[in-house]
Amino acid sequence: MNSQMTSNRKAQRGAALISAMLVVTLVATLASVAMWQQWRHVEVESAERHRVQSSWLLNGALDWSRLILREDAMAGMSGSASSGGGNSDHLAEPWALPLKEAKLSTFLAQDQQLREGDPEVFLSGQITDAQSRINLTNWLEASDGKASAKMNEPMQLALVRLFNVLDLPRAELERLALAWRGAAQSARQSRPEMGQASLGIASGASLLPQQITQLQWLGLSPETAQRLMPYVTILPEATPVNLNTASAEVIYATVPGLELSAAQQFVQQRTRAHLSNLTEASKALGGKTLEAQWHSVGSRFFEVWGRLRMEDRTQEETALILRDAGNVTFVWRQKIAGILPPPNRESLLQSSQP
Repeated sequence: MNSQMTSNRKAQRGAALISAMLVVTLVATLASVAMWQQWRHVEVESAERHRVQSSWLLNGALDWSRLILREDAMAGMSGSASSGGGNSDHLAEPWALPLKEAKLSTFLAQDQQLREGDPEVFLSGQITDAQSRINLTNWLEASDGKASAKMNEPMQLALVRLFNVLDLPRAELERLALAWRGAAQSARQSRPEMGQASLGIASGASLLPQQITQLQWLGLSPETAQRLMPYVTILPEATPVNLNTASAEVIYATVPGLELSAAQQFVQQRTRAHLSNLTEASKALGGKTLEAQWHSVGSRFFEVWGRLRMEDRTQEETALILRDAGNVTFVWRQKIAGILPPPNRESLLQSSQP
């Protein structure tokens, strides 16, 4: 009898021990799940806070770029009024200076000191003259203010010369020309009341590309699109090339009869003294005939690129800005967010930006 009671007590103690272990395991599991959910909520809230902070900082940076362009326009207008000349935009102006990556964390705290837990924030950016490149919107001729189906011959010749100097396949240019004309015709048929200027980004955004990388929609290879990015752009309306900011390849392509060596020499001379009008530009190019339809010394469209890095996260934004006298407005804006790779790998975001 005693031995049976002893075995029963041991069995009861074993069952109680197992029950206690099960309860502890259940409590630990529930606690770990609760802690994981709490950690997840904190991480999500932190990421959202960083995203909002990054957006506000980038918005401030882009507004700052608008202010710089507006002040440059005001200074140009006052200067032209006093000298009797026209407005010009060149690479020695304040807007053309790139902003190298600068640390902003010290300006986020009121006491100008880093607080424990504050993230490291770095900002960089650059303003680029969009009219320093060949505008594909010029490719179709205008008829009574509307784009026709006829390709513009001077523009076609300029693109042929550009493809030749860049050693790009001529077949891709011919394929792109057919696709561009077809897309423009579709845009004009869908919005027949719109003029040539509106057949670009504004009304035909679903049919015509807005950026050079989107030319792949029309059959251009990714390699060719990447090579063309520094020399070609897509703007909402037809625009001339700014000879004060264009590269030697663009000047060579758009000035008939000009040699590449002469264009390179022209760019070197331009760094010493910018051009105030097309007459000066024509003399510097050896007496070549320049038309206001194709060439200018000033610009109205500018591209702005900003990049904010907060710890290992980055947020970039690219915008196209239209400067019309004193009015500076955004045409479009595009945001790109990402996470930096390890230091031994090149960032895709960095490699695709100036």
